[in-house]
Amino acid sequence: MAHSFQRYLVAMDDTLYRMANTAFDRMLDDPTHHRLPQLAGQRVRSVEVVVQLVERRPVAVVRRSFTVLAFDNSGCVDVARLRKQQYAHVENALAPVFAAPRQDEKVIDAGDRFVAQGGTWMPSPALVRAIDDAALGHQRCPRLGNRGRGA
Repeated sequence: MAHSFQRYLVAMDDTLYRMANTAFDRMLDDPTHHRLPQLAGQRVRSVEVVVQLVERRPVAVVRRSFTVLAFDNSGCVDVARLRKQQYAHVENALAPVFAAPRQDEKVIDAGDRFVAQGGTWMPSPALVRAIDDAALGHQRCPRLGNRGRGA
């Protein structure tokens, strides 16, 4: 048994666009040279899907992760914002394990929760079905990503 990791960007009208993981990684590693001008100035919903494979065929969606990507006016992804959101998710997950309980504290610092929450979203049941259909190969999606530098 193996797994496939897939990424989709979701347009405002809920159209799914498949994005190669290598294109996404390039966009994070060098955003100024791997832009998506068609997304300039937008906040775009992103879905990372883990699919179980049997004999190289997709059989089940194992996990879905929903984030929001912010793009500047030239189409560069805001990597700093994404990292801050991801760190906040980790902080929230680890806080109950490592934080010492304080009985005298009346104010709760929820800053990380708000940062993490600003980078997530919840899809409708219909959109979840469309995402799963795409991930399992039942629905084709247009590809999104740049083939050349700065495109």
